[in-house]
Amino acid sequence: MKAMTLMSIMVISYICGLIVFFSMRKHLLLTLMGVEFMMVNMYMIMFLNFLSYGCEFYFLIFFLVMLVCEGSLSLSILVSLIRSHGNDMINSLYLMLW
Repeated sequence: MKAMTLMSIMVISYICGLIVFFSMRKHLLLTLMGVEFMMVNMYMIMFLNFLSYGCEFYFLIFFLVMLVCEGSLSLSILVSLIRSHGNDMINSLYLMLW
């Protein structure tokens, strides 16, 4: 019962992350934070599923490594965008036809 309640909270928070990602925000950083929030929620959902079924956690370690690599790559893209254009506004990305 407690695991199902925790799982439903994780699914609801994942849906909230989807809403943040798909709503057009003003800054690219908010969009990237929405993606990271969804990935962390997906990690927690998989952790709870693997824990309840008694599976091995090797895939979770691989997923966590990919999650860290995705976060560092998105931050490096954000830094290069800020250095080249001076801001992280999504409206300036439309002018570049990105």
